[in-house]
Amino acid sequence: MSALTLTENRARQFLALTKPRVVSLIVFTAVIGMFLAAPGVPPLSAVVFGTLGIALVAGAAAAINCLVEQKVDALMARTRARPSPCRQLRSGEAPSFAIIIGVSGLSTLYAKDNALAMSLTLATLAGYAIAYTVLLKPATPHNIVIGGASGAMPPILGWAAVANDVGPEALLLFLIIFVWTPPHFWSLSLYRAREYARAGLPMLPVTHGPEYTILQILLYALALFAVTLLPFAIRMSGYLYLSAAVLLGAVFIGYAFALIRHYRDELARRMFQYSIFYLAALFSALLLDHYWR
Repeated sequence: MSALTLTENRARQFLALTKPRVVSLIVFTAVIGMFLAAPGVPPLSAVVFGTLGIALVAGAAAAINCLVEQKVDALMARTRARPSPCRQLRSGEAPSFAIIIGVSGLSTLYAKDNALAMSLTLATLAGYAIAYTVLLKPATPHNIVIGGASGAMPPILGWAAVANDVGPEALLLFLIIFVWTPPHFWSLSLYRAREYARAGLPMLPVTHGPEYTILQILLYALALFAVTLLPFAIRMSGYLYLSAAVLLGAVFIGYAFALIRHYRDELARRMFQYSIFYLAALFSALLLDHYWR
């Protein structure tokens, strides 16, 4: 095997630690927050360096999560191929990598954007890597609800990077993702319940059963529908966004009712996949409406 091939393999291993698919959605919602924070087009430097800093810190948080959950990940089909469980990285490489990119991201935010964005991003890193991963996830079936606060922070981080404050609109973006997070993850945990049980993680389907979990998904889907109407109610957005929110939300609720009528793992999987599309489409509609009006 050539040196170039070895280098490429190593780069892919380190990249896999950062969970790029997850981080891409985090960064996307952060960027939307940046554009919504400005009445016109935000400064290019704030967007570029804000995106870079948030992406690096999000990657560091994912790497720490993967490091902490090595034994758990090795028991689950969807995670056992990650570098740490497979021991493809030498001892000390994963934590060193996480520290380097985390410090680089925070330094970028402080130097190129502002101290508020850096501080909030640091708090988010601590909330996800420590409060959620270490304390909440292995301890309570409400881990997703409580820990969802960290996952809902990216729009606030993006907003702060551009505006150097956190307005009520940014808090509303946070609320949307905070309410979206439980049904998103619970739909995943429904069809992965046996794996979570084998790994000893108290996810809601494991501790309370699928029927209770599906009911909670429906209740959160209804709450999410109501919350997503608030940007229109406070005149943050217009009819273009409202139309998208109603249509997307109706489909989301439809999936929840379908799970109640006749549960199938494949249906839960489709809802999980739709929930990712839902959030990306909803935030895209917010952005389009912002510049349409």
